[in-house]
Amino acid sequence: MSTHAYVVRVAEDPADREACFTVRKEVFVGEQGVPEDIEYDAYDAVAVHVLAMREDGVPLGTGRLLYGEAAAGKTGGELTVGSLGRLAVTQAARGLGVGAALVRAIEDAAHARGLVAVDLHAQTHALGFYERLGYVAYGPEFPDAGIPHRAMRRVL
Repeated sequence: MSTHAYVVRVAEDPADREACFTVRKEVFVGEQGVPEDIEYDAYDAVAVHVLAMREDGVPLGTGRLLYGEAAAGKTGGELTVGSLGRLAVTQAARGLGVGAALVRAIEDAAHARGLVAVDLHAQTHALGFYERLGYVAYGPEFPDAGIPHRAMRRVL
């Protein structure tokens, strides 16, 4: 899918996955101060990663989908619910629709795997973004890496 001179796709090869990690390091570690040792985890090996890349090869954003047993700890054990996480868009690409395109690509990947809903843990400043995409917040606010979050869900 191509919009505004960028493409969003599942990151299937090592170079694409490395581009995803580069974006995450820039946004979460560099901008938000998340410790690098907790940004990357064992779930990265089993997640479906999506990548937004400019047509000239510059990575713009990323996100990941956990499903099945890998998502169970984040979805209350519901194996038909996926977990969207690590959504990051570079500062230069914000406002171009990259984040929404990444969320939709993750939802498409979830639907293709037979999932009925997607959960996520949103930074509280991003609640409005996810609400505009159909997500509904539930439960209390909680800290993750020192940043306030809320759980959200969208039924597919």
